[in-house]
Amino acid sequence: MASDHETTEKKKSSSDPWKERIYIPTLIAGIIGGGAGLISKRRKTYGVANISAMYATNLAICTGCYCAAREFVRNTRASTPDDLMNSVLGGIASGALLGRLQGGQFGAVRYSIIFALTGTALDFAALRLKPLLQSSEDPESTENSHGSKKTSNWTLPEWSPIQILDEEALAAKRAREQQLFAQRTLNKEES
Repeated sequence: MASDHETTEKKKSSSDPWKERIYIPTLIAGIIGGGAGLISKRRKTYGVANISAMYATNLAICTGCYCAAREFVRNTRASTPDDLMNSVLGGIASGALLGRLQGGQFGAVRYSIIFALTGTALDFAALRLKPLLQSSEDPESTENSHGSKKTSNWTLPEWSPIQILDEEALAAKRAREQQLFAQRTLNKEES
């Protein structure tokens, strides 16, 4: 039975990089492509829905191919996900493949350079921004100088109906709820 649990853990952990480093960027690229289609000059000619769908599809395909190639290179090289050489090699491979389909040999060279430069630049920027986006603050609520409750990066004003309870207040709330539940069940039994 323990071996079944271990195999499910391995399967679960092996699908996590796929979701995190391929699926999510592809979805985000599709959304960005759709937004670019909304502001495109060609929206009057082809229609807003058609051009948005076309841009979203094209950007999602390019991003999906790039991310998949980058992951393939990472697994082949047995390197860490933050190694930028994976981005360079993945960009060259995916750009060459898609460029060959789109524009022949010259397109393959051109696209591989574009994909390698763009993908590596975006991965480099993501590596630099990741520590800034992650909160290094204590997750417990504290009060700041403005009198608002602060939880990690989000601050709630004092007048907010949302209250962040500490352990004592949470225990008192649960006790009150249990007492009210007991009273309600007694009232229902009597009637």
